[in-house]
Amino acid sequence: MKILVINCGSSSIKYQLIDSQEKETLCKGLVERIGAVTSIIKQEFKGEKAVKKSMAIDNHAVALKVIMELLIEADNDYLHSLDEIEAVGHRVVHGGETFKDSVLIDEDVEEAIEHAFDIAPLHNPPNLQGIRAAKKHLPNVPHVAVFDTAFHHSIPQHAYLYGIPNRLYRRYKIRRYGFHGTSHYYVSRQYFKLSGKPKEGSKIITCHLGNGGSITAIKDGDSYDTSMGFTPLEGLVMGTRSGDIDPSILFYLIEKEELSLANVHALLNKHSGLLGLSGYAADMRDLLEEADNGDRRCKEAIDVFCYKAKKYIGSYIASLNGVDAIIFTGGIGENAPKIREQILSEMEGLGIKVDGDRNKNLPENKIISTEDSNTDIYVIPTNEELVIAIDAAKIAIASKQTPWA
Repeated sequence: MKILVINCGSSSIKYQLIDSQEKETLCKGLVERIGAVTSIIKQEFKGEKAVKKSMAIDNHAVALKVIMELLIEADNDYLHSLDEIEAVGHRVVHGGETFKDSVLIDEDVEEAIEHAFDIAPLHNPPNLQGIRAAKKHLPNVPHVAVFDTAFHHSIPQHAYLYGIPNRLYRRYKIRRYGFHGTSHYYVSRQYFKLSGKPKEGSKIITCHLGNGGSITAIKDGDSYDTSMGFTPLEGLVMGTRSGDIDPSILFYLIEKEELSLANVHALLNKHSGLLGLSGYAADMRDLLEEADNGDRRCKEAIDVFCYKAKKYIGSYIASLNGVDAIIFTGGIGENAPKIREQILSEMEGLGIKVDGDRNKNLPENKIISTEDSNTDIYVIPTNEELVIAIDAAKIAIASKQTPWA
């Protein structure tokens, strides 16, 4: 089945056309700077030269229209008509407590996604805009929502409750939800395939490290705890997000800097993390380069990033009562051997040993631990879009069946 996967951000749309049976990406595309004076769209079919255009794109509805036109305008061997698209999979960041699995989108699902706007104001509104725009252009195919939070619904209550009055959880559903669930799910399943080990009895830690980052403890194949919380702000130091801080810092800053709530929100989400610590960049590649050139603040930012990740890994080893494997994924996790090595340095006492040569030159089996390491260490590229496509295909097929089929 040819599945169109759509991931809408506040001013961008990423999309892929995937053959869900062959597990093959046929086309990738990106629309950036939606709503700006000039927007940019890039698209590349498998084996073909990439196409890049600049034009005015006012909103997500216009962007989806441009995407549909460009998909069938392209001279390629994979898509000649929109009728060949059999389902659309939509990435939705927050499913709240309502959605524990991917679902066929109907009016009730759209309403529930909208109800989660309060707890995901940066993500769910553009996700819903993308859904509604795509349904207008592809009205006769199933549309499926795949939630970042779904994989983490197995987290036990003692791990997802905060130490605040319980009535606030009951009234507003303030709890740990976790994110990047699709990525953590995918790489954990790839680990089971690569290692040949069963889910039952397994204890693994997955590290999705990119501009946004999270670490998840996975027990018996299910999410047991994760670093992101009620929002994606909690947990690790990220590109521009602060991660964990003392909550009283907020009150102190409001008083000293006379900041509004909006200013504090922007400070913690957009001006902190690696960017704030270094005063230079949010991109780990830039920080590594400058640190090698002797920049002290860039090195400090890297050190804080790695130490926070190490702390989470250590705490999850305690929560799981041991660990069979640690898995790195995401842009930093997959491509920065120095970061992987620094995070896992001086953990030999826990039976964790990185092989320097394997870490720099990733072997085919994707294992970078030494032969005598008690814990296997893997680097597994994530593929969230494939998970979305497969889920969309399964639900699309089921939606066309009757109880008597």
